[in-house]
Amino acid sequence: MGRARTFDEDAVTRSALGAFWEQGYSETAVPELEDATGLNRSSLYHAFGSKRGLFDAAVERYLDEVVRPRLAPLLADHVAPGALGDYLRDLREAMLGGLPELAANGCLLMNATGSSLGHDADLQHVVTRYHADLRAAIGAGVAAHRPDLDAAAARDLATACTAMVLASMMIVRVNPTAAGEMLATASRTLG
Repeated sequence: MGRARTFDEDAVTRSALGAFWEQGYSETAVPELEDATGLNRSSLYHAFGSKRGLFDAAVERYLDEVVRPRLAPLLADHVAPGALGDYLRDLREAMLGGLPELAANGCLLMNATGSSLGHDADLQHVVTRYHADLRAAIGAGVAAHRPDLDAAAARDLATACTAMVLASMMIVRVNPTAAGEMLATASRTLG
């Protein structure tokens, strides 16, 4: 019979998330994960199977704690007319220092797509699902905010806003001011 776990798996994935988010998957060595989590290699591998298993758990934590709560008002059964404007404003504030990890490191998923994991089918699936959720949320926000638009115009506006959000997440790490301006432009584009 194996030993019972003596650690909090949520705390471990949260600590690993911080390391991966700051340095990236490839650049985060197992000894750094040991330092971040307080667990040794054997315990990490026993609990998560591999460094990649721990990364996958950290990605789910990122989605659950950072991404999905922000999108929830836009994916609700009833979307308030100002929900998309609120999302863009709150994201801009987070990027300009309200969420230090996002301001300093950008989007964990966007960063991972530019790394050695970018060609990994599992990561591609996660990022594709994230993009679909983001696009659906922004589309719902556009529909609530601009009911006067026809379907084609609403689709184009949602696509443009989605593109500006994704671009801001890519550039925030090196130019937070430009990221903030992209999100301000997205807000102004809503009309």
